[in-house]
Amino acid sequence: MKTLLAICLLSLSLSAIAAKDPKPAVDDTTVNMKDLMAQIDTLHYQTSGTVAIGSVASLEIPKGFKYLDGKQAEFVLHDLWGNPSQESLGMLIPEDNSPYLPGCWVVDMTYEEDGHVKDDDAKDIKYDELLKQMQEQIKEANPERIKQGGRAIELTGWAEQPSYDAATHKLYWAKKLKALSDSVETLNYNIRILGRKGVLVLNAIGDIDQLNEIKANNATLLKATNFTKGNTYEEFNSSIDKVAAYGIAGLIAGGILAKTGLLAKVGILLLKFLKPLIVGIGAAGAWIVRKFKGRSEGDA
Repeated sequence: MKTLLAICLLSLSLSAIAAKDPKPAVDDTTVNMKDLMAQIDTLHYQTSGTVAIGSVASLEIPKGFKYLDGKQAEFVLHDLWGNPSQESLGMLIPEDNSPYLPGCWVVDMTYEEDGHVKDDDAKDIKYDELLKQMQEQIKEANPERIKQGGRAIELTGWAEQPSYDAATHKLYWAKKLKALSDSVETLNYNIRILGRKGVLVLNAIGDIDQLNEIKANNATLLKATNFTKGNTYEEFNSSIDKVAAYGIAGLIAGGILAKTGLLAKVGILLLKFLKPLIVGIGAAGAWIVRKFKGRSEGDA
């Protein structure tokens, strides 16, 4: 509620300033705000049932979460949070929250069909060394990220060291990231589910102080998401299926530690930065809070 109070106070202050100027200029920000507010009522959440994740997996929407389809998820990540454009297959959000509020975290879902990821190297990975390599590679990738419309970022460390379950072929870890222009750290909690021809990618994106809350939901998210028949890890066929150019270490690093020693690709890291548009337009900011705070007036 402290966050909501802060937004309301900011909104009231800006409204008071605007009242002193009876003829405010109409600028791009005002127009963008109108477009954004028009989008708010178009978000359609699904709160139960099973949904397809692409053509290879399914998600049983967990209790306590609501689901947005891919197009709506892309709107949240790109238009609302300012990330470079990237395809999404869907997004989970805690049922009592909204992506329009600073205190919200989400789980974005995608699928990477780079081939069957061998897990032979899982037991031999030195995670401190891997972290240093990842930090340098993210630094080198910043010019391309800026070119794609994102921000220069840095990886400040592990929020949770990687853990791989060889029995279920499910992997998770957490990174602490921040924009070079910002002192606030963002949390990327990463879950990967290995399949026959590729990897199901679940990225939980939120604030660093939400780590424990996201960790508490980790088992639920892992259980709810699975490959469908014909696409599971065990159904890999070496005679017809492609093998990925990287193993578990490369998967954690974003597919950039290929066995060939070359950079295979540089994935777009998603961060959470609510655009100033949301909280900086007078009474509209308070309206968003009233509409999407997702908690009862009695909550503390």
